[in-house]
Amino acid sequence: MCMTVLWLMSVSLLLSPSLSCFQCFVDLLDSGRLCSGLILTRHNVRNVDACFRMLDRIFNNNERVIEAGRVGKGYDKQLKELLDLEILPIVEEFDKKENKDTVYEQRLQTAADNFIAAASKLPRVSGCFPPCGFQSAGAVYNCVTCKYDSCEFPLDCPVKDIQVMENSRSQVQCDVPFRLPNDIEVIWRFAEELKTRQVDQFKEVTAGMDKLYSIRSTSLHHQGTYQCEIYSGARSIVRLYYYLTVTPQVVVGHTELQEIFDMSLLPGGRLVPAPDGSLHSPLLLPSPLLLTACLTFVLLLLFLSLGALYLSSKITNDAEQEIGDEDLGFFSESKEQ
Repeated sequence: MCMTVLWLMSVSLLLSPSLSCFQCFVDLLDSGRLCSGLILTRHNVRNVDACFRMLDRIFNNNERVIEAGRVGKGYDKQLKELLDLEILPIVEEFDKKENKDTVYEQRLQTAADNFIAAASKLPRVSGCFPPCGFQSAGAVYNCVTCKYDSCEFPLDCPVKDIQVMENSRSQVQCDVPFRLPNDIEVIWRFAEELKTRQVDQFKEVTAGMDKLYSIRSTSLHHQGTYQCEIYSGARSIVRLYYYLTVTPQVVVGHTELQEIFDMSLLPGGRLVPAPDGSLHSPLLLPSPLLLTACLTFVLLLLFLSLGALYLSSKITNDAEQEIGDEDLGFFSESKEQ
């Protein structure tokens, strides 16, 4: 009858809302056996409640114990093994025996210290990478809830903008900063002309394990939002979005010509600054001194050419005049005869 009462009391206490590494891993029956023989030194009476309050203070509400239990995915089994290694020998030693609370205090505190030292050496995790994705590898064990805390990020990532030129090769990489399982499936979907994250707007284009989506020659009808969804089994891990803007080739050529024209209008060979402060072209116009020298040379050459042309024309006219006078004299002599 006494053992039944102790069992019910231990169960009621261990099923309270507050949990811990002790309550996560130590069997209820073992907890009852452990606390059944605690004697209060001050009153020399058995008190099971005092034992559970001691467990709360040393294990359940001990931040050092909780922090030591924050291990990576899959290492909760090692936590149980470490705690059983410290607690179960005490259970076997104290079972059906009476021990003073001072003995309980010393033995349980030593067990907690040993557990903290050993559990702290278990692998930790890098944590969760924002802003999106179900990251099971980043989950951390929580002794307060006896579960792994997930990253609690949304599956849908923000839309990233990508700009490409028409007729160029385009590639979109479905990469995430956290570790992925080995059994992944990648599905690519496309929403033409739209910049959206609404799932019903997309049509599936490929499915498999390839995280790289390539377009050999980008055309205007490739403009829109590309969705990459990664699965592991039946669970969706993350959905990434890329909005592809395609610039027509004609517009690109017109822009380049306009930049060259604008550059040619500036004095001193200065270049047209881009919006980001950079220069569009490495070409420089000639300096004003060089332009003046070239212009003077051209004008001088022109004057020399005109002078030579004038002299040549005058010589020709004089020669023709002399020939004309000779012909006229000859005609006059012939007439007199």
